[in-house]
Amino acid sequence: MMGNLRKLAALASLSAVSLALTVGPGAAQSTNWQLNLPTNWQLNLLPPASPSAVAIVEFHDWLLVIITLITLFVMGLLLWVMYRYSEKRNPTPTKTTHNTVLEIAWTAVPVIILVLIAIPSFKLLYAQEEIVDIDMTIKAIGRQWYWSYEYPDHGNFTFDANMVPEDELQEGQPRLLTADAAVVLPVDTRIRILVTASDVLHNFAMPALGLKMDAVPGRINETWVSIDREGMYYGQCSEICGAGHSYMPIMIKAVSKAEFEEWAEKAKVEFAARQDAPAEPLKLAEAARAAAQ
Repeated sequence: MMGNLRKLAALASLSAVSLALTVGPGAAQSTNWQLNLPTNWQLNLLPPASPSAVAIVEFHDWLLVIITLITLFVMGLLLWVMYRYSEKRNPTPTKTTHNTVLEIAWTAVPVIILVLIAIPSFKLLYAQEEIVDIDMTIKAIGRQWYWSYEYPDHGNFTFDANMVPEDELQEGQPRLLTADAAVVLPVDTRIRILVTASDVLHNFAMPALGLKMDAVPGRINETWVSIDREGMYYGQCSEICGAGHSYMPIMIKAVSKAEFEEWAEKAKVEFAARQDAPAEPLKLAEAARAAAQ
């Protein structure tokens, strides 16, 4: 009995240490976090860079408190029951089979906990779905296996973004997350993102911005984002879409409003010229299709 108690106590200590590392101030100290990338041995979420991401992190932290309290309560209850009702201290077991107060309590308390979780959850879902006061719109199209982007409010130009192969990466570019073209967006701007697909199911996901939206063929889903700070943000297709699923990175470059307007003027000319030129084979897409056959 004492051996089991020691094991459970050690497990509780380990859980407490893990929790402290997860929510402690040192968890966010990393140079990679400035690049909005995960780090080795990371235990917490990426620093949020949009109102939705901030709300998601706050909700996550709220759930962490509830889960921790429940875990500690259940562990303490188990330890107490093991000690109080061991064969040595309770040689004659009770014959009690029902306890009205206890049965009401263990039914009502979980309901209350679920309500406490549901209220902020519904508020967060509503805020993510409420698309109002939009300043601009872009469109993301999932394809096998790359992304296409359209800017209908800035000349209606379009371009494709393929993953940069590992042997072509430059110093500092993350493997499997670097695309040959970034989605350039202005900060402090409410942006509607239309998401669809041309072939199979994909998913447009950007963790640091709180974005995750299914790309469904024949259907246009929409979400929104307002980026709080400039920088490069990385995401991936989060729907298992085929052999090239892991080669569909999403790269968003957040810039100032003035820099975005300057980029958009240049992009109109650059991508219009590309569309008028003969289409070149998509090396990565063809390689993925060949692997799937």
